[in-house]
Amino acid sequence: MAEALVVNEKVMELSQLSGAQRASILLMTLGASHGALVWDVLDEDEVRLISVAMAKLGEVDVGVVEKLLVDFATQLSASGALLGNFSSTERLLSEFLPDDRVSAVMEEIRGPAGRNMWEKLSNVQETVLATYLKNEYPQTVAVVLSKIKADHASNVLAIFPEDFALEVVDRMLNMESIQKEVLDKVEQTLRTEFMSNLAKTRRRDSHEMMAEIFNNFDRQTEGRFLTALEENNRDAAERIKALMFTFEDLGKLDAPAIQTLLRHVEKDKLALSMKGASDALRDLFFANMSERAGKMLKQDMEVLGPVRLKDVDEAQMTLVNMAKDLAAKGEIVIAKSRGEDELVY
Repeated sequence: MAEALVVNEKVMELSQLSGAQRASILLMTLGASHGALVWDVLDEDEVRLISVAMAKLGEVDVGVVEKLLVDFATQLSASGALLGNFSSTERLLSEFLPDDRVSAVMEEIRGPAGRNMWEKLSNVQETVLATYLKNEYPQTVAVVLSKIKADHASNVLAIFPEDFALEVVDRMLNMESIQKEVLDKVEQTLRTEFMSNLAKTRRRDSHEMMAEIFNNFDRQTEGRFLTALEENNRDAAERIKALMFTFEDLGKLDAPAIQTLLRHVEKDKLALSMKGASDALRDLFFANMSERAGKMLKQDMEVLGPVRLKDVDEAQMTLVNMAKDLAAKGEIVIAKSRGEDELVY
């Protein structure tokens, strides 16, 4: 006879229950006192998913609960229900190791490939490493660049502001033998302040990933998906919208950033994108152009006449991607949320 469960007055076979439904039954069985330990290690999305399943569960027969518990215990004893991942490993290590040792171990697991710190740094993207090092003392930077691969060091130096780069070069030219204590201190600082943070940022948030995908939709497709998502999961839709960087967000750039963008974008793409821009965004772009360039842009827009919405969307996406490329090069930093001070230069 099939094992059955009454859910909202509908009979379901136990084998057809989702993971969230099974988890909700187990947590209800554990109760508040014993279940608290489980709830504490769940992330926000897991809590929401299980809570929704629990709210819609309906009446559960005692016999089914017993069979589900037996099934769970059987899988656990066979090591089939344990999930090993970065988060569970870090939580377990934190129970018996000090924080600095946990960070060191997790950095070895998550960090860029390499047998030691200097090999790992040689595998970190140049722009990421340069962004971190330009806030350090030139002498410290000189030590770091002297220890990593020469081709990588040259790429990092090329990204630095010229004055800072020259000072670092001067320190490297006049560098004497580095004391082991100094080298150990620099290495420890890099391990705790840079590599551990780099490892954390490599864990990509699913909402951030979807925001990037939505950014590449045309306007109609984006609206259709967001509307549908708002009906099914309003919280997720709001988080995705908050993480998206859209064409209208270019209006939050200041004058120097707009001028930088204008120097890189093709004139035909600019004219086409402005056809669908708001008045405020158009005014911002015109205000950051010479009078002659502004007149030429207006003429180009008039010559275009009626244009397809699809073509406008593609042109606007070109400008958005250009802004992201400039951010990747360190000329503009685009934050991941739409709060105050979203764009930092």
